Amino acid sequence: MMLMNLRPVASAVIVACVLAACATRQPIALDGAEIREYEGQRLSSVDDFRENSIRGPQVVPVDDYRLTVTGLVDRPLRLTYDEVVTRQRVSKVVTLHCVEGWDATILWEGVLIYGLLEEAGVRDSANTVIFHAADGYTSSLSLRFVRDAKIVLAHRMNGVTLPSARGFPFQVVAESKWGYKWVKWVTKVEASDDPLYRGFWERQGYNNLGDFTGPKLEP
Repeated sequence: MMLMNLRPVASAVIVACVLAACATRQPIALDGAEIREYEGQRLSSVDDFRENSIRGPQVVPVDDYRLTVTGLVDRPLRLTYDEVVTRQRVSKVVTLHCVEGWDATILWEGVLIYGLLEEAGVRDSANTVIFHAADGYTSSLSLRFVRDAKIVLAHRMNGVTLPSARGFPFQVVAESKWGYKWVKWVTKVEASDDPLYRGFWERQGYNNLGDFTGPKLEP
């Protein structure tokens, strides 16, 4: 019963965000020229996204930034931006699918999230990874999915540094998941034993698994 009441609220918020995005959309300043083709595949532009974050684009000062890897780990990490981006880089072309009906195919570059968790000594009791953002947004993925799908924490897109409007310093590239699982402005990666954890949009009634091929809403 409560879920039925929440769905109109979530829909109204999305519609408002879409209208605002269409009214204020401007080209994003980049630190170089973005590439629009990779290995024969056409890429979307950095500008081909709608701004629908819960508090607007966040500006995260890189000098003060620390990425924490915490929760059910034996050796919690607290890493500077440079300490993350100098790790082994992974590149993937992945399409983000938004529940609003649009999508964007981008070359993402970053580090494997499971690699960070391994480095931190993730415990056997962990089964869920919770991502925390600078604006208070959260979402989660199963630890097995993060490992098996080689999910990336991106710091570059289309050959340029991730701009603030797209999640600088880091965005989760949750391939095969709906866009609300693609957490931007990531500040903390938390290993948890709570498979029922629900993030911001999941608490509004969106499906907790977030599979692109599955239902958008909880039954």
